[in-house]
Amino acid sequence: MKSIATHRITKDRFLEIRHHTELICKSLKPEDVSIQPVEFVSPPKWHLAHSTWFFEQFVLTKYKANYKVFNEDYAYYFNSYYNNVGERVMRANRGTMTRPALIDVLNYRTYVNNELAEFISKGISEDIAEVIEIGLQHEQQHQELLIYDIKYIFGNQPTFPVLDYKVELKPEDWKQEFIKIEEGVYEIGHKGEDFCFDNELGRHKVYLHDYEISNRLVTNSEYIEFINAGGYKDFNLWHAEGWDFIEKNQLESPLYWHKVNQKWMQYTLQGLVEIKGHLPVCHISLYEAFAFAQWKGMRLPTEFEWEIASNQLNYGQLWEWTNSAYLPYPNYKKVEGALGEYNGKFMVNQMVLRGGSIATSKNHCRPTYRNFFQAEMRWHFSGIRLAK
Repeated sequence: MKSIATHRITKDRFLEIRHHTELICKSLKPEDVSIQPVEFVSPPKWHLAHSTWFFEQFVLTKYKANYKVFNEDYAYYFNSYYNNVGERVMRANRGTMTRPALIDVLNYRTYVNNELAEFISKGISEDIAEVIEIGLQHEQQHQELLIYDIKYIFGNQPTFPVLDYKVELKPEDWKQEFIKIEEGVYEIGHKGEDFCFDNELGRHKVYLHDYEISNRLVTNSEYIEFINAGGYKDFNLWHAEGWDFIEKNQLESPLYWHKVNQKWMQYTLQGLVEIKGHLPVCHISLYEAFAFAQWKGMRLPTEFEWEIASNQLNYGQLWEWTNSAYLPYPNYKKVEGALGEYNGKFMVNQMVLRGGSIATSKNHCRPTYRNFFQAEMRWHFSGIRLAK
């Protein structure tokens, strides 16, 4: 991760970001917070505790003199994937933990907040500030994951609950045009002094051929045309792996779509609503994005094409699938120890998404941010931008 200035770390900023996580969860019931309907969804209670453990593990226990750990067992309960730190509850078993209770987790957050706020107030070094900054960026990532996971939990219940935290898409109702980018050598990757993750570093040159990229995302009405045209029935449009995926799971529409009395409805965090054609289509796997692009006689942009065109795009509504594998940039360097596990070890069998979403913290919506998921994932806020 890139070094940042100590002055960015203040008690107020730390507490504001921490409070925002709880704000997302404020309307949840105790029954909502421990459930894990599928392995890739983590219970909200786990997010609340894990993001707290991060600060305790990597800051307080390491740097604060005479710090007393809140509960010795929490490192085992709430570690995620940091092998350097020790054993942990397996991801698929996070939903089996009814204990510690929600009140205990909230007390844990208060305890760590107070300890770290006091620690920051007394002055910290650049090295410590850098770790706290990573912790804050990590917490903001978990705020977005929380929204994904709450939506999946609610969206698979018959009552389709409403969350008292608004994340709403806006219409992509301007005329579609294709932005032309000339062939040439371009520079890719983060530059400047503001924070970035290590996977954005290794600024380097790439050669791009002439291409065109859409000035807007694919809309629901356009995607319904694809469905009505038999897009989910034509194996010629799909990767072999994608065709196997939709056949095995009997998919005929995006995640959260339901056909009710011959009308397409979709679950949003504001409940089950009729689909609005001018909104961008959401909760799309890479497989579906690829098939749609094939149907249109186009393709998905590479992450490099996306980045170079980004200053001419209105992005930030949905994460946009690219046709690029998640790989290290030239001269990528993984930091030593547990924090080195943050990005580097996932650079296999994942595809890059760019741009951010309505659930993303706005300081994460930057041209060089590299999100990544497996091709079949649909629970995140993902959409399609076409290229040719």
